[in-house]
Order: sequence, then structure tokens, then C-alpha cells
Amino acid sequence: MKPSSDYYYHYDYEPYINFIQYIIILHFPLFFLCRIAKMAESTDVDELLNAFKRFAVHGDTKASGKEMNGKNWAKLCKDCKVIDGKNITSTDVDIVFTKVKAKSSRVMTYEEFQKALEELAPKKFKGQSKEEALQSIYKLIEGKEPTNVGVTKVAKTKAVDRLTDTSKYTGSHKERFDESGKGKGKSGREEVVENTGYVAAYKNAGTYDEKTKAK
Repeated sequence: MKPSSDYYYHYDYEPYINFIQYIIILHFPLFFLCRIAKMAESTDVDELLNAFKRFAVHGDTKASGKEMNGKNWAKLCKDCKVIDGKNITSTDVDIVFTKVKAKSSRVMTYEEFQKALEELAPKKFKGQSKEEALQSIYKLIEGKEPTNVGVTKVAKTKAVDRLTDTSKYTGSHKERFDESGKGKGKSGREEVVENTGYVAAYKNAGTYDEKTKAK
């Protein structure tokens, strides 16, 4: 038996529509917030990885950036203020490095690097939960790079001082400066010819008039 047209006309779809709208309104903000949190977490991980790579290749032009040696690991912890001399010392950093890396290896991978941070985080941030401490130690490192400006500046200064120390000059260069280090100007660069009428070796220049008057 075919239903009458009134059957379709009186069927109420509104409860279903309201339910769907409710689901969308309730879950869409939550979905949106989860996506934002995931994107932020992804960005943080990228920044941590970038920092790892920067320190991994520091001082080694042949390094791939995929592994980090003990020296650069210690530098990272020092430059990023992980080492504070109280909660975390250089000894702690060395011990953790030995603990997380493979026994036969002299370097650690990025995954082992993360394990090392998990080991240090609770010691560095004692008043925080394990997860909070880990995020805090991440923030110390994210986006950072090796600091070597001071070393370059000192080396540069010493080189300049050495090149400008006139007391160490020899030969013709030495003749261009007096004892105080002040330049002599033109007289220090070339021999000045005096047109006096006397030969260079003559020592009685200017005495002829005096001898004539005496006679």
C-alpha cells in the first residue's frame, strides 16, 4: 500500500536538524582548538630540531646535523643556560650524554638528544611536573644557536693589536715612527734632499760666513 502524500508532509525533520547543529556547535570549537594546539606543538618541535642541527654542525664543516658529539652537547647546555652550576652541572651533562648514546658511539641522535633532555628536565625545574619541566627545558633551547661572537672579537682584537704595535716593526717600517709610536710623516717615508750647495757628508755647513768675519 502506497503511503499518502500527507505522510511525507507531516514528517518532522526538525529534531534531527537541531541535533546535527548541536553536534557541530559543540565539537567544532574543540576541533579547532586541537588543530591550533597541534600546529603550535609542531612549530615547537621544529624549533627544537633546528637548534639541535645548528649545534650539531658547530665547528665541523663535514657534520651532517643529524648527530651531535659530546663537546657540542656540552656547549648547547652552556649556551642555552641548561647548566646553571647548581641544579645542573657540566658533570651532569656529561653523565647524561654517556647514558643516552649508544655504547660504541661517540655521538647521539636527535631522538637520544630528546631523551637526554627528559633526564635533565626534572633536575633543572624541580618544582614542576615532569611534562611541565620538559616543556620548560625545551623553551630554553628552541630557536637558539651557538654563541661565538665573544671568541671572534677577542681573536680579532689581539690580531689588530699585534699588527699595530710599532715597537715590533723592523727595517724601513720602523723608521716611519718615533719612540712613542707616532708617525714621522713624510720624513719617515723618504729621504728629504736639502739644496744647500754642500755634499751630503760635509759637516761644516754654515760656518763659512763666521770664518770670513773672523779674518
